[in-house]
Amino acid sequence: MDSLWNIMRVALAAVIIVAVAELSKRFPRYGALLLSLPLTSILAFAFSWRQHHDIATISQLAKETLILVPLGLPFFVPLAFAAQLGWGFWTALGAGIVLAALMIGCWLALSS
Repeated sequence: MDSLWNIMRVALAAVIIVAVAELSKRFPRYGALLLSLPLTSILAFAFSWRQHHDIATISQLAKETLILVPLGLPFFVPLAFAAQLGWGFWTALGAGIVLAALMIGCWLALSS
């Protein structure tokens, strides 16, 4: 039963990813809207509740997420300005990953 549940969760995540990719081809704004929805968080909270029924853990997860989401936002800056900077996709993606990793890494180092 657990393996079926895991397959369903993976399939749902895949459907969301494909939907964003397909929608963004024709309507980038709507693709961004779907991408910006906290679907991953909603699903993670719901799946966690279904499995464990532990509100204290879910509450702690929500608190940590509330801190980490803004710290991850610099990831989007290089991608948003790649055309103006003359950067290719992979350069902008790599720079975004580095920026987000630096922000989150600094927070983890300073908060422990």
